[in-house]
Amino acid sequence: MAIKAVLFDMDGTLLDTAPDFIAVCQRMRADRGLAPIADQHIRDEISGGAKAMVAVTFAMDPESPGFEALRQEFLELYLKDCAVHTRLFDGMAELLADLEKANLIWGVVTNKPLRFAAPIMQRLGLAERSALLICPDHVTNSKPDPEPLTLACKMLDLDPASVLFVGDDLRDIESGRDAGTLTAAVTYGYIHPDDNPHNWGAGAVVDHPLELRKVLDNALCRC
Repeated sequence: MAIKAVLFDMDGTLLDTAPDFIAVCQRMRADRGLAPIADQHIRDEISGGAKAMVAVTFAMDPESPGFEALRQEFLELYLKDCAVHTRLFDGMAELLADLEKANLIWGVVTNKPLRFAAPIMQRLGLAERSALLICPDHVTNSKPDPEPLTLACKMLDLDPASVLFVGDDLRDIESGRDAGTLTAAVTYGYIHPDDNPHNWGAGAVVDHPLELRKVLDNALCRC
């Protein structure tokens, strides 16, 4: 079946959001008179969410007293500055242009809450181009459950077999596979050092956004 739509995970797949996460973490340390930590330590934990990033920022167990207050402070600071340094990954702008030229649908399915995801899409000028934005707010169960991808396909009125879902986490691949979509894993995203995208069972593994052109070759040739 021909590919008719490409859906992307947001953080670490469509967008390099790490610089804004890192800025918030380093600011929180600076506000407490602490020296910066290596940016890579924070980047390595992005897939684990706010809890993981705060834990590594302060070398603190999430069950420790005061941890939840730090996590809430992180979220509040990030909400204010969630699209300062965030950008499309290198090559992604060209890929999106290719998709649009070929009249292929593209959208975003993310575990990022809507209050963060929507402003980012708006500020980067992507909201009006994306066919949809599915966040945890829209479903009962987030990825790795198939519900977000199933909802996206239903909203697009497309057979899941005609949809490619691209992500940088095992949860993305599991969600897409269980929803019946094609899947592609990217190695350029926020992969934990102990993880390996080649072991996730994705239909394709790519090292750069433009390598997705090969996966989409037949669909893009329609233009």
